[in-house]
Amino acid sequence: MNGGISVETGMQDRPATCRSRVLVVIPAYNEQESILSTVEKIRSCGYDYVVVNDGSRDDTLRLCRENDINVLDLPQNLGIGGAVQAGHKYAQRYGYDIDIQVDGDGQHDPSYIPDLVRLVEDGADLAIGSRFLEKTDGFQSTFMRRVGITWLSFLLRLFTGRRITDPTSGFRACGRRAIDLFCDSYPIDYPEPESIAHAIRRGLSVRETSVLMRERQGGVSSIGGLSTVYFMIKVSLAIWVACWSSRKGR
Repeated sequence: MNGGISVETGMQDRPATCRSRVLVVIPAYNEQESILSTVEKIRSCGYDYVVVNDGSRDDTLRLCRENDINVLDLPQNLGIGGAVQAGHKYAQRYGYDIDIQVDGDGQHDPSYIPDLVRLVEDGADLAIGSRFLEKTDGFQSTFMRRVGITWLSFLLRLFTGRRITDPTSGFRACGRRAIDLFCDSYPIDYPEPESIAHAIRRGLSVRETSVLMRERQGGVSSIGGLSTVYFMIKVSLAIWVACWSSRKGR
């Protein structure tokens, strides 16, 4: 890794039910309110993990260090895409078969991790935890964001022929092919829909499994108000470019 990045280790044994080496990647930017509870839930499940501290300005890094949490400290804020890619590179470097993104805001329930792992072990390259694959009582996001999700799902189906019900979900598992692809290239802003398009166009298998999500346990979402409009326009264009460039590169 880059010499400016500090890594503090504290790994555990993998759960007995897993055939694969699994790493949980927890990107965190100003998540002091929820990072300890998020990590504790991952630890209780027995998975290896790494918190990617994305240049937080609050006490996220201090809390990680004081509580012996395995943390990859980025020297500056790279955005969610850069933080997740750093996690993929960590997984690649240390030989993990699967890495799983679990956001540091407490929205993602680690009890669904085995379902994501199972999809990858059964042949998926990218497994997505979906709020909309089945009707659930979990948090469904705001109305405007659901409209955006429906639109992005339509675009992905239009350009790739694949139906993805929750393209903005950050609760995802990557097998080695997806890890290698995303280590080489990963979007910076709002990366989930664009990376799905890129993976499908590169011939990777993308599957979904139903999950429940909670409202974020602390911090502030980066998407809201006028940023929702920017999100829609930027990601729509990015999906089109990803599909066009992938097709051209074949």
